[in-house]
Amino acid sequence: MTNITFPIIELIDRLAIARLKFEITKQNKLELDYYELQANKFDLSLVADEVNTLIEVHREIWNLEYLLKTGCEDQLSLEEIGRRAIAVRDGNRKRIQLKNIIAEKLGDPIREIKKDHLSD
Repeated sequence: MTNITFPIIELIDRLAIARLKFEITKQNKLELDYYELQANKFDLSLVADEVNTLIEVHREIWNLEYLLKTGCEDQLSLEEIGRRAIAVRDGNRKRIQLKNIIAEKLGDPIREIKKDHLSD
């Protein structure tokens, strides 16, 4: 396996998604193990609350997008689709804030900055 490195905020975000995906589908053990192995190089106890909150933010987004991802958007009114889109945007704002708090606490200089973006 190639030793790929990328910012802690991306590793932790992908780990949070992989944990949630495994909880829901039980179909991505290899992916989850890959991110867990890399994350074990850091003291995640310093950011345990933020990681748990990040997982919950991803859960909210997952739930909001579920009917849209499965092609069942015809079950939703346009007003509800719009409401969900705004909620997803707000969830992504929380996600970015959490990722940057995690980077700060773990001493990584890389931050996620969104400009002229819906989550900005």
